[in-house]
Amino acid sequence: MKPLYTNFEQIETDLRRFDLERKVAWEELKLIKTEFKEDFRPYNWVEPIIKGASKYGVFMLLRKLFTKR
Repeated sequence: MKPLYTNFEQIETDLRRFDLERKVAWEELKLIKTEFKEDFRPYNWVEPIIKGASKYGVFMLLRKLFTKR
């Protein structure tokens, strides 16, 4: 559906609104890109690996302590 304009002021208002919406969307994309890059930094991967390894190590230690020889 095409909007019906009665004067140039309405057209200019819509154009300004569309320009602002475009700029907001562009800033949101830049923010998402930054968040995505931070999620893939090595530090963000090392911490969960260390936690998982320590849990596995504790499990193995307990298993050795409580298994019959």
